[in-house]
Amino acid sequence: MTSVAGPDEDGDRRNVSDAVGVLVLGACATWSLITAAAHDGRPEGVLLALLAVAAGYAAGRISGALLPVAAPCAAALTWLGLAVGLPHLAPGPELVAPLGQAGATAALLTLATGAACCAAWSTRSSALRLLLRMAAVGIAVAAATLGSVSGLVSCTAVLLCSLAAGRMHHRGPGIAGLALAATAVTGLIWAVAGNAVPEGLAASLRGQLTAHRIELWHDALRLAREDTALGVGPGRFGELSTTAAQSLLPDGKPHSAPLQLAAEQGLVGVVLLAAAFGWLLYALWRSPRPTPVVLTAGAALTALAAIAAVGNALSFTMVSVGAGLLAGLATAHPLADERSPR
Repeated sequence: MTSVAGPDEDGDRRNVSDAVGVLVLGACATWSLITAAAHDGRPEGVLLALLAVAAGYAAGRISGALLPVAAPCAAALTWLGLAVGLPHLAPGPELVAPLGQAGATAALLTLATGAACCAAWSTRSSALRLLLRMAAVGIAVAAATLGSVSGLVSCTAVLLCSLAAGRMHHRGPGIAGLALAATAVTGLIWAVAGNAVPEGLAASLRGQLTAHRIELWHDALRLAREDTALGVGPGRFGELSTTAAQSLLPDGKPHSAPLQLAAEQGLVGVVLLAAAFGWLLYALWRSPRPTPVVLTAGAALTALAAIAAVGNALSFTMVSVGAGLLAGLATAHPLADERSPR
């Protein structure tokens, strides 16, 4: 569905969403420095992730304006190549699934699927659109070949959401549904960490997520309760977690972005993380791109949020850059007039 807003209104919308993004990312950086100073923490990881998101977003806005079809195609190929070569590219010991690099692999495959689907909705050629959708299916098949179950599930979900987005005339309900889905996943993770789920469901999740991961979540929630306001300080979870200390190959992460923020930066850190995700959805809602492109990118970013809620995907800089890049591609204003294909 083509936007009916004029150039001035489009510019005002982009300026508002950009200003909100600067404020949110700036608040995240400032709070990480405050909590680090209070508890002698190490905020470098948080600051690097924020810089990666901002750089990726800027690059996506520029490349998406110049090459609305070629840019997401190139991004999809790059992320697929990184996912295949990740075990040889990532530093440190390679841990077995579902910890270690499995979350990053699933995240990269999800971003690749989202980019391919966005490119398909951006082209006016029916043959190229079909080819790009077949490429998205191929990425899902690659996830199965690599043994990434979460990647296969998330890639399939993004592909189905992208096809459904073509039948939606208004993006508001879709954006609201994505926000609700992310909230539900986060709430479930929090309930598991606090032993607030039924025993049958808890046993099933323990088998899927492993007991070690859930014990890390228990430690994160315990640390969050000890200092709800400021947390224990960025980068200090590995020092204070008994489960991490007993691990043979500890990485110092609780393998859940919301719980890590809660443990290391307190309740305010969790609120700022939610605000950052909310800003991405808000920027997509205000985007001048066609609704199918917007909702496809939103579905991929929501799937990425779900992966980050149960893993350490955001600890990999390439994933943070990719999230910002996909959001930038979906919020860019192409130089040529763009119509929503049906």
